[in-house]
Amino acid sequence: MPLPLLVALATYTSHARASPPIWPSPKLDALESARFDQFGFNAGIMPGFIQPCDSFLFADDTGRSNAADWIRTAYHDMATHSTTDGTGGLDASIRLDVEMDRTENAGDGFRNTFIIVSGATNRYFGVADALALAAVIAIENCGGPEIAYRGGRIDAIEANAPGVPEPQQDLRSHIASFARQGFTQTEMISLVACGRVSLHSFGGVQHDPFPNIVNELNDPANTDDVAHFDTTFVHFDNNVATEYISGTTQNPLVAGFNDTTNSDKRIFGSDGNVTMSSLADSPSLFASTCAELFARMIDTVPSDVQLTDVITPLPVKPDNVELTMVNDTIRLSGQVRLWNTDQASAGTVGMLWDDHLGGQGNTSLAFAGTASSTGGKYNSVWYGFNAVNPFGFIGLDATAGIERLRFVVNGKLEDQEGVGFEVQDAYMFSLTSCLYSLNGGEDPLRLDVVVRSFFPQGGTSLFRTAGILYFRSISA
Repeated sequence: MPLPLLVALATYTSHARASPPIWPSPKLDALESARFDQFGFNAGIMPGFIQPCDSFLFADDTGRSNAADWIRTAYHDMATHSTTDGTGGLDASIRLDVEMDRTENAGDGFRNTFIIVSGATNRYFGVADALALAAVIAIENCGGPEIAYRGGRIDAIEANAPGVPEPQQDLRSHIASFARQGFTQTEMISLVACGRVSLHSFGGVQHDPFPNIVNELNDPANTDDVAHFDTTFVHFDNNVATEYISGTTQNPLVAGFNDTTNSDKRIFGSDGNVTMSSLADSPSLFASTCAELFARMIDTVPSDVQLTDVITPLPVKPDNVELTMVNDTIRLSGQVRLWNTDQASAGTVGMLWDDHLGGQGNTSLAFAGTASSTGGKYNSVWYGFNAVNPFGFIGLDATAGIERLRFVVNGKLEDQEGVGFEVQDAYMFSLTSCLYSLNGGEDPLRLDVVVRSFFPQGGTSLFRTAGILYFRSISA
């Protein structure tokens, strides 16, 4: 039978407090980590797949990129939304074979995307949240604007109705399709310029799934025959607009050999080039417009789904906090992240903790590493819960236990406006747990969990050990 995941330290108490969120809050903490711990110490897995921005997991010199696949997948997933009945939207329904195999979702980019994105999920958020975040990470780390990100999407269990616009459709059909999704004609033009079929600033159209749009290119550095939308396809910029207005574009959906599939030409020119001219004239307008529309795109969800507030980084955030009982001592380990700062600015970092007997402990923290986010726009530093070894631990008296943490950064107390960082010690793992082998291919795993018993009159406490035995079959 599968083994349950027991995390003693991370059973958090939520506080009824709005913005900014108070740590710990399990779902928000997980989303915040995935959103902002992108490169370096404690980094998530997805950002590494889009550096450099022309990286493609499955082969070299294809002309394709993971980033373009992620953004195209997010749009196609969202494009099933209907403002009329509230169905569809970004809910990861495109991962289901019945939807992925539709002609409107031609190509293998969607399957490729979910190979990576599905591995970024955890028990606090699913594939839909991870897919939205993948689009954000791709845009921001390839020169694009910062995108507001919310969590709380719910993974679909059945396919949504068809509805992704296709290049051969006429302008009236495209306007109607985007209106169903919740976008005006002007917004349609901008969203297509920012990124419809794939991110037009560093995407393209591949020959194999679209032979009526792209010819074979016979380029050894572009073996998948990808016709790119502008000349700077690995960097987010407004060249898709400037090259269109100047008449130099090689966009295969504007200047393609098959005018029937030149949907971008019809869409871009549908207002007399007013919108495209404004986007070409101002890189800052292009960036801000794309930021707003991408945020709306990933926030387009079924009407019964309630998203969180925009996820913002906590200025001081404990992470990987663990409590383990060893004989009569509690071992406390973990790290704390200091956001948007560096080691020199952080200075000396210390940690205080309150126990159940009214006492307080303190220690200096050891530097653990640095990290960055949002295309290098933000940096953070990490410190471990030990004065010497950032991956070590602090020994605590089992009777006194621990209630909350506080941090001192360069002489300033950081305690979430007096709340502190609450740590539960009602139960935790014991190192008397063990794994051993038996004949017959079975591995019994005994998990010993110690549970605190409180005696208010005497003001003391003790731990009782509960042994739990699980069996796991091991395949040869």
